[in-house]
Amino acid sequence: MTSMKWMQNKIYGSIGVLCLLIIQSCGIYSFTGASIPPGVSTYQVNFFENQAGNRPGSTVEPGLDNDFTIALQDLIINQTNLDLVTTDGQLIYEGEITEYSVTPMSATAQNTAAQNRLKMTVALRYINTKREEDDFNKNYSFFYDFPAELQVYDIKDAAHKEIFDRITQDIFNDTLAKW
Repeated sequence: MTSMKWMQNKIYGSIGVLCLLIIQSCGIYSFTGASIPPGVSTYQVNFFENQAGNRPGSTVEPGLDNDFTIALQDLIINQTNLDLVTTDGQLIYEGEITEYSVTPMSATAQNTAAQNRLKMTVALRYINTKREEDDFNKNYSFFYDFPAELQVYDIKDAAHKEIFDRITQDIFNDTLAKW
């Protein structure tokens, strides 16, 4: 009986060592898909100013800039073990909201809009202070379609959630998941 128990302990010990080796060989990895660059422990999300009003056809939505900035901060903090800082971040996310517009998407037989599209575009500048070759600038855009009889005010919360979720996830994938 004792040799059986000794054999079980040997097997469990071997499995434990094997698991540790596998985890260690993967480097810093998050189960959310994040691949944290070596030596990076902090990130900074600067205020994404809403400059959409400078573009023809776009409107300025009060609070949009603050809400988007917080959504990006929250996504990164929830999917990584990085610390959010306000200055001297090792990964820096900054940019502007460059478009926030509503356009008709389909018409009725009476030449009126049947469906509208709310579209938002964000210009991102990503800076990795530990590895400059990872730096890039890129525009991210997404939309939310809604019935023409509704106003933006009526769909704003659902639209912002869907648009923010998609744009922030795309930013996360490009910067930390490398998908």
